[in-house]
Amino acid sequence: MSAPPDSGGRSARGYAPDFLTELFRNPLDPGYADAAARRRESPAPPRWRGTSGRAVSIVVIAVVGFLFAVAYRETVAEEPSRDQARAGLIAQIKQRESETDQMTVRADRLREEVGRQRDAALSGSQAARLRNLEAGTGLGRVRGDGVVVRLTDAHPKDGDAVSGDSDAGPSRVIYTDLQKVANDLWASGAEAVAINGQRLTATSTIRSAGAAILVDFRPVTSPYEVTAIGPGSMRDKFDESRAAYLMRRVAKDTGLSFQVRDAEDLTLPAAPEPRLRYAEPSVSPSPSPSGSATDRKSSPGPSGSGTSPRPSGGVR
Repeated sequence: MSAPPDSGGRSARGYAPDFLTELFRNPLDPGYADAAARRRESPAPPRWRGTSGRAVSIVVIAVVGFLFAVAYRETVAEEPSRDQARAGLIAQIKQRESETDQMTVRADRLREEVGRQRDAALSGSQAARLRNLEAGTGLGRVRGDGVVVRLTDAHPKDGDAVSGDSDAGPSRVIYTDLQKVANDLWASGAEAVAINGQRLTATSTIRSAGAAILVDFRPVTSPYEVTAIGPGSMRDKFDESRAAYLMRRVAKDTGLSFQVRDAEDLTLPAAPEPRLRYAEPSVSPSPSPSGSATDRKSSPGPSGSGTSPRPSGGVR
């Protein structure tokens, strides 16, 4: 038998409300309605507070804009003076370089005159031996057949070594490239080497200063030509060197140019005269211990013997 219905006529089994039906019936969360009711019941904020906040914001924006305008005006006003000072420095550097080149030419002429006078004063064999020594040390001009190695930047810019406008990068020749090429040319039998007309000696330096490459403190720019005079086998030996292999690989990866060619009747200029340094004796002798036997032996006696006294402070 089935259970009888309750007194209210409803079934004893209850049913839960449908979730979708309830969602569509009340789409707004009850919390939003409570918040809106609280906002209606709370007193409205005074209007002066909102007005003052907008006024403060406007004042802050105006002050910041004024500061930016002043900074921009100062920057624009100082730009011509900075450009003028920079242009003046570059002009001075170029003027000094021109004066140095003129003095170098004059020094070469005087050196040739001195050489002629010296050869006239010396015998033939002595003059020939001296010329050979000058050629070997880089102090004399030499002529002969050899090899020219040319290195060029992949993307040359309008900047120059003096102003430093162009930046160094993977596609640019760096000073270590010139060092490697010069060293392997020497190892391949070169008798004289020059970079862009700057003769290399045993004391020459190849280094960088910013974006510039300096050879004996003289800037050189792309294209770089490393000229070497030597035997006929020098080209083959250099092609098999590590520097040639490395530069070919760098040229393939970055796009810079690396070329090696034979050349006839090359002329390499002489290097500047080196600054000679001489050893000089010390002017301040070191003091000897007080009361040493040497002092007692060397100091003049009271009888005024003929032994000469040593300098004050003892022996050197």
